[in-house]
Amino acid sequence: MNNAQSGKPYVFCDFDGTITAEESLQAVLEHFLPREWHRMKSKLESGAVTLRDGVREMLESISSDQYPDTLDFVRKIPLRPGFAELLAFLRDRAVPFVVISGGVRGMVEAGLGDLTGQVDEIFAVDIDDSGPFLKVHSGFEGGDELVAKAAVMDRFDTDFRVVIGDGMTDYNMARHGDLVFARDRLAGYLSKNRIDHIQWNDFYDIRKTLEKRFGQDDNSG
Repeated sequence: MNNAQSGKPYVFCDFDGTITAEESLQAVLEHFLPREWHRMKSKLESGAVTLRDGVREMLESISSDQYPDTLDFVRKIPLRPGFAELLAFLRDRAVPFVVISGGVRGMVEAGLGDLTGQVDEIFAVDIDDSGPFLKVHSGFEGGDELVAKAAVMDRFDTDFRVVIGDGMTDYNMARHGDLVFARDRLAGYLSKNRIDHIQWNDFYDIRKTLEKRFGQDDNSG
């Protein structure tokens, strides 16, 4: 590797709106709970409800018999271009790829499909669907987050953290990254606060930068 750090690098990546080409959890809530989501969205935007409490309330409003339908719904959401190629690139270089999502593990796995096995670890919200409505369980709650992403990153023994994200739920993760790829609202916020990051459109952009960091032939760009 051409990178200067001594320890193994890790790539930590958000799922909703980052790996997926649209916000998949929001799309699920809009589709299955349109009126409830409209009301909750207003509360979230005003700050009356934290994201942690709002997402929990919405998920626990989904009936358990609808859960398989939500998974089928997520399976139809396209992934952002270049994702499979990035995973292959990282796998060839033994660089672990970890998904950290504030959404539902089952939905993350449904969205990843056959690529799930190429991801080293997934941290997300677990669901108990044994009762009449979904029940949320998370082993990593903290602050306003159902999954405290920066705390999850701290579980890994690495001194070089690559972070990929798109929204404000990725802000704490980005603040603890050594190389940050940001798009959409996250990029705007990091720019406003003068936090170093690289803007990206698809995973081909990310791979091109990582080729220079992790080693590649001269005509790779």
